[in-house]
Amino acid sequence: MSDANIATTGSGLPALTGAGGSPIDAARLKLTGFFKQPAVQKSLPMAGLLGVTALSGLAWLALREPPQRDLFRGLPEGDKAAVAEVLDKSNIPYSFDQSNGSITVSEDAYFDAKMKLAAEGLPKSAPDGASMIDSMPMGASRAVEGEKLRSAREVDLARTIEQIGSVQKARVHLAVEPPSIFLREQMKPTASVMLQLTGGRSLSQEQVDAIVHLVASSVPNMTPESVSVVDQSGRLLSNDGQDSGQDKQIEVQNKIEERYRQSVMALLTPILGAGKFSAEVHAEVNFSERQATRETYPQDEARLRAEQGTWNSDAATGSTAGGIPGAIAAAPPPTPTAPGTPPPTAAQLAAQQGTAAGATGAPGPQGAPQMPPYKTNETFNRQFELGREISVTRDAVGTVKRLSIAVALDNGTDGKPRNAQEVAALEALVKGAVGFDQARGDVVALSSRKFASVEDTPAAWYEASWVPLAVRNVSALLVTLVLLLGIGRPLLKRWAASKAEAAAAEAARQEQIRQEISTAIQETAEVRDPEAPVTLEQISSTHDYQDRAALIRDFVKQDPDRAALVVRDLLREGKKDDG
Repeated sequence: MSDANIATTGSGLPALTGAGGSPIDAARLKLTGFFKQPAVQKSLPMAGLLGVTALSGLAWLALREPPQRDLFRGLPEGDKAAVAEVLDKSNIPYSFDQSNGSITVSEDAYFDAKMKLAAEGLPKSAPDGASMIDSMPMGASRAVEGEKLRSAREVDLARTIEQIGSVQKARVHLAVEPPSIFLREQMKPTASVMLQLTGGRSLSQEQVDAIVHLVASSVPNMTPESVSVVDQSGRLLSNDGQDSGQDKQIEVQNKIEERYRQSVMALLTPILGAGKFSAEVHAEVNFSERQATRETYPQDEARLRAEQGTWNSDAATGSTAGGIPGAIAAAPPPTPTAPGTPPPTAAQLAAQQGTAAGATGAPGPQGAPQMPPYKTNETFNRQFELGREISVTRDAVGTVKRLSIAVALDNGTDGKPRNAQEVAALEALVKGAVGFDQARGDVVALSSRKFASVEDTPAAWYEASWVPLAVRNVSALLVTLVLLLGIGRPLLKRWAASKAEAAAAEAARQEQIRQEISTAIQETAEVRDPEAPVTLEQISSTHDYQDRAALIRDFVKQDPDRAALVVRDLLREGKKDDG
């Protein structure tokens, strides 16, 4: 007996259970019994072949299609419809991702779709911070509300930064500590900006500084030093003010050299042609800062600014006042001199006294009668203003100290080096274009040489555009062949073998049936009555020659006319077969 028993389910239907009564064993036994049925055994190879064919088709469709790329994500329904309409008009296949609602296109058609949509001004709207705040559920906790507000601010800042021409995509991360009354000192907020630049484009230092100040100005208490800007290659664009002076000097030097190089190229290209020369410029730029202040006092520009003085005179009675009032002698006071001027010599004083005596009419000092002395008292306070000159000299920063230009000229059309006159003429033109100054040591060198021929090396065959498509198609074909030959062919052989076995079994069964019928007829013929009517079916079903001959004799005896007709029909069929 089998281990399986018959049990009754709650619905009254019988159910198989194992010896232990496990439903898993019962299901296994039921499934095994189902597959052991003859009809199922016959149909299994064909079902497997159909399944393998379906899997091969799915593998072909999955591998032959190029990889998909997100075109837009999170667009409003109106923009989705407009984008789909433009893609349909442009014959660009697309699909919608059911998980996040994004529009995806193939990798090959991504940039084409971007250009088509940009020409139509799509998408017209994009998710912003306002929409994120509007979608905030009612009754949200304070922590959830703070995170939503921070995310909305990050999205708005990213959308603003993306308006810069060289920025394709931007992401902003803010690290802002929530305010708390229990903390005396709080950390200052910081920000990180991730930029995805357009291919082949870069940002200048001014643009990076603008992004830094934009983010710092949008968050309270954030300083520009707390903002870090990184591009998609992992390069730190913001330098936090370190080495900014040296970077600016290098940038200024590069700009000066590029300006001179462009001048040389603009001059020589129409004369020699593109690719017929090569120019390099090196400029030594003076970045040193020097400031000098000079103060001078001219000696011949002294001026009397203020003068104060008092004098008293007490002369004898009846005498006539003479000379200079307030003077001890009848001589003029010495001429005031400016500070710093050497005192008058004795000759100058004698000359001054002689001049004073002549002016008063008094006799000279040689035995002439002198006038009685006068009592005088004089007090003066004189102030002199000296001339002053202050000059400030500041040298310009970023001036060119020395310029070196080297130009390599290709040989002429005849393949020979250019002559000295032509080289000298071109050198004069170059000197005039760059403002050659021999005083500062500028150097301009021209040389004629044969340029090495640069042959256009063809791209490798594996870099061609058709290679990815061919690889995908061949991979899909190989997978399909592996499935068909590895799984489908054995199944087909098994199905053919099972069909042959079934045909052989059917033939054996038919032969067995015939044998049984023949045996039954023989047994019947042995006990049959000679007077019983003989039919043609009995004759055709009898295999033994002697029994068949006896039946034919009985058939002829019983019905000669019908036997003659049968013989005639047999003769006619024989003639037809011979013809």
